[in-house]
Amino acid sequence: MTFAARLISIFLLPLLAACGSADRYAVTAPAVIEKTNISFAAVEVRDVSLPSYAAADEITIRAADGTLTSSSDVLWADAPERAIALELSRNLARMTNRRVASEPWPFEAFPDARLEIRFAELVATEAGQFVTSGQYFVAVADGRRERSGLFDLSVAFDPAGGPNAIAQARGQLILDLARYIALNGLK
Repeated sequence: MTFAARLISIFLLPLLAACGSADRYAVTAPAVIEKTNISFAAVEVRDVSLPSYAAADEITIRAADGTLTSSSDVLWADAPERAIALELSRNLARMTNRRVASEPWPFEAFPDARLEIRFAELVATEAGQFVTSGQYFVAVADGRRERSGLFDLSVAFDPAGGPNAIAQARGQLILDLARYIALNGLK
């Protein structure tokens, strides 16, 4: 058994199987948000596209050999696609002081830009990294330059912290992604 497999069996599997009913883990947003300016007064965050394992309610862990493991006893507190779109909207609004909302757009006036994010990967690893990669798209209706870009980010966490550590890492990772998109896609 590899070190990583032992780590899962020692720390995470007992947490995953500890109870008969499902435990739900909420993602907490980091308190410190670095302010940044963007070129748009209003941005709509479209529904995000996640891989099937990341869109599921179960918290998934990737082993060193690439195997994905999850348990129906350890769940995210909210549907991942909805939660991530709301996290991105909230983080972008807090860091830019602009009107940012996830779809459906709640305002009468249309947004200046629409942001769509397609995740290729969004998973915690047994080695203690929460990783994501994918592509973002910024659609603009007023003739300004539309843009897109790739992202590849990770955040470290302590695997001994179990699902709570994973949830905190995801919160930090989505904040980092919002900052990356604000600086590279919304300027």
